[in-house]
Amino acid sequence: ASDLVPLWPDLTGPSKNISEDIKTILTSIRQISATIVEITQETHLSDSDGRMTAAEMKIESLISDVADLRNCLDDQENRARRNNVRILGFPEDVEQGNPTQFLGEALPALLKLPEETDLATERAHRSLAPRPAPGQRPHPFIVKLLHFPMKELLLKSAWELGTLDWEGRRILFFPNLSKALQDRCRLFLPVKKILREKKVKYGLFYPATLRITYKGETSSFGTAED
Repeated sequence: ASDLVPLWPDLTGPSKNISEDIKTILTSIRQISATIVEITQETHLSDSDGRMTAAEMKIESLISDVADLRNCLDDQENRARRNNVRILGFPEDVEQGNPTQFLGEALPALLKLPEETDLATERAHRSLAPRPAPGQRPHPFIVKLLHFPMKELLLKSAWELGTLDWEGRRILFFPNLSKALQDRCRLFLPVKKILREKKVKYGLFYPATLRITYKGETSSFGTAED
């Protein structure tokens, strides 16, 4: 089970048009890239130290803008996934073509939820990748739930139960984060291992902030180096 239980931003305000935001960001990146090419060509045609310095400063500014836009795009992607859960370990084809029905029956029993629990699943599917060869790890399920509290309940239940077994297979639950955010979270793995060994209470919260409680005091860290 995962100890990654993210604290998402408040999204109760007006809904955002993520598709339009992404289009705007991509357009801006293309414009910035074209400007960089243009500036580079200009500096090749000029020996002026002043023009070269100005061009270098402009390029540095544009590179910073691109980084900001990429961070914005990644944030939008993770906001779109805020109700998603990624589940690993179920064998291929166990859902018999109906993953929503299978998970609706299997998860409450696996997580020891009340029998009448309705997951309120919007959709569920295997991850989009080539079918694994025999002996390889099966595709994970990606589940989009209608309600954010249900997503949090599934992750919290999996975390509290620890090792989950389904017909001899270990089942793991994770938030369905973007690759960029997953990479940031993985940087904390060595630190988390040390904290577990020393039995220090901690939690990893959205987007990638480690909170440590020690001797009654809680501290937050944005990077593993901190």
